[in-house]
Order: sequence, then structure tokens, then C-alpha cells
Amino acid sequence: MASETQRVRVELGERSYDIVIGAGLLGRVAEFLQPLGLGKRGVVITDSNVEPLYAGPLRAALNDSGFEARVVSVPAGEASKSLRQASRLLRKMPSFRLDRHSFVIALGGGVVGDLAGFVAATYLRGLPVIQIPTSLLAQVDSSVGGKVGVNLPQGKNLVGAFHQPRLVVADTDTLASLPPRELRAGFAEVIKHGAIRDAKFFSWLERERERVLKLEGGAVAHAVRRSCEIKAEIVSADERESGVRAMLNFGHTIGHAMEALSDYVGLLHGEAIAMGMACAGRLSVKRAGLSAAEAERLSALIEASGLPTRLGERFNLDALLNAMRLDKKARGGKLRFVLLKRLGEAVVSDDVTDADIQETVNVCR
Repeated sequence: MASETQRVRVELGERSYDIVIGAGLLGRVAEFLQPLGLGKRGVVITDSNVEPLYAGPLRAALNDSGFEARVVSVPAGEASKSLRQASRLLRKMPSFRLDRHSFVIALGGGVVGDLAGFVAATYLRGLPVIQIPTSLLAQVDSSVGGKVGVNLPQGKNLVGAFHQPRLVVADTDTLASLPPRELRAGFAEVIKHGAIRDAKFFSWLERERERVLKLEGGAVAHAVRRSCEIKAEIVSADERESGVRAMLNFGHTIGHAMEALSDYVGLLHGEAIAMGMACAGRLSVKRAGLSAAEAERLSALIEASGLPTRLGERFNLDALLNAMRLDKKARGGKLRFVLLKRLGEAVVSDDVTDADIQETVNVCR
């Protein structure tokens, strides 16, 4: 069903672009592409879960408007965010007869967006990429901001680039096809945006989380739009993560380490970030002045949203510390954490010690 579209602008000078949000937008993608002045030939990169649902209608809509789009798919799952799959896709690209005016469309969740963006950034030294995120996590976070890349066995996102999209189209109707677990995992990033930047939004999520997770139109559109607004403000101020953009990594230092140690199997990104945020909330009480009551509010919202807050015994402390030191945010082997001074205000801290992490991990078991 079609609805009124909402737009969020990412202001980056000549690389500025719109995020278009609404229901029923997939069939209108050509309408949004026309003003960009791109070529008529492109490739849609998607995955094995999304392709049977949305690739056909998207390709038909593009073809009806004079665009020629080929579709190529990768296996669904984090394992596809790899140099192996990137190499496979890049070897296919010459057969599509693309030139520097051609485009790449990333149709899928965060894995597809990062992988397709990386392929677009590297083929012919850079092709325009259009992000069409179909998961909540991708709509509220990973499709915006231009970070693209793949994982290595040693860590997440260790190979990549900054390659801003020309356009993001977030069709909220596509969220209806998500398994409930995937939807909840995406909600973790929504919680993150409120926690680091907007206490009023965080309070709204405490009240309205059930409506968002039930995909009630007005609620989910507001959650997507406000998350995109927060990320757009931060990216516009700090595109290359030299300052304030680091705030978006709240919960990610421990979360990414857990993902790497699990070999990206059996643990969704949002679930890892949820546990990472719960731990970071406890660290914030000790090192950033967050009140215990607000730390409890954060953990309570995560848990009430059906997300994990406890690490259990799965992750060895020494292995976690070693994985965290490979994190891109570490400097000279010293860990950097995003902590909360209060809900809605985050800071970057170099003061977290191994003893602090050990104490927090033990409490969060």
C-alpha cells in the first residue's frame, strides 16, 4: 500500500543525498532514480532470502521506466559479507557491460548493503550505489552513512571504505517479511540512537516499543525516521569518524568481539549489540557518571524488546579482550569505549581498564 513519503537529508556537500521513507515505495524506485542523472544500466545485488520476495518486482519496475537491471544474489547470512563473495561479485561485473555512469542497487539487509556497497566502491574505482534496505536494522542504521565493507575471520568490518549512497529508499512494507527475531535485532539499533542522542526518543520507545515491533504504520515510520535523522545529523557533522560519529558505536566494542568469536554464526548483529549496550551501560555507571537508574532503564528496554542482556558462559574473557583489541576504534592496542553520561548523551572514553571489563562481563554473565 502506498503512503505519503517522508524524506531525511544527509548533508555532505556535493555528496548529499535523501533517505526516502514510507510504505509501498519499492515500485516507485525509478521515480526516485530519475532525478539523479545516472545511466540506464545497473545491477541489483541481493540475497537468497530477499530475491524471491522483492527482486522481481523491483526489476520489473525499473525495466518499465527504461532502466536495464541485472540481478545477482548471494547466500543469505553474515558469512556472505566476505572477501570471497566480494571477489565472486566483482568477477561477474564485466559481463554486465557497466560503465562509470551505471549503478549498483543493494536490495536487502545490512549484509547485502555493506557487501554491495563495497563492490560498488571498488569496481571501476567507484560506481554510484542506491541502498534499498529491507530489514529494520538496515533501514535505521547500516544503509545510511557510507560505511561499506566485509569481515575477516579475525574481526568485523576490517576491510572496507567510505562510499556514500546516492539515495536510500526505505520501504517499510518490506519489514513485514522479517522473522520476529530479525525484527527485534534491528530494534537494538533504534534503542541505540535514543540512548546516545535523544532522551525524549528513548522515552517514546519505552512507551511505544510494542507498536513498533508490531509494525504499526505510524509507529514504525516514526522509529525509522527519527533514527535516520539522528544518524544523518551525526554523519553530516563527521563523515569519516574523526569525532562525534564514534558515538554510533555504542555497544559495538563488545558486540563486534562477540560476533567475531562466534564466527558470525548463531548470533545476530543486533543481539550482539544489545548485550554490548547492556555491558556498556554498566561501564558507564562506573566511568562516565550514568546513574544506576538510567542504566537499569536501558537494560529493561533491551530485555522488554525480546533482546538478550546477558552474555552467559559462551565467551571467554581473554578471547573477548583480544578480539576487542582488533577493533578499528582501538588506538595503540588501548580500547576505546562509547559510554553514556546520561540517556541521550554519549562520550568516548579511553579510561576503561581490563579490570573494568572483567568486572562488567562477570556481572553480565
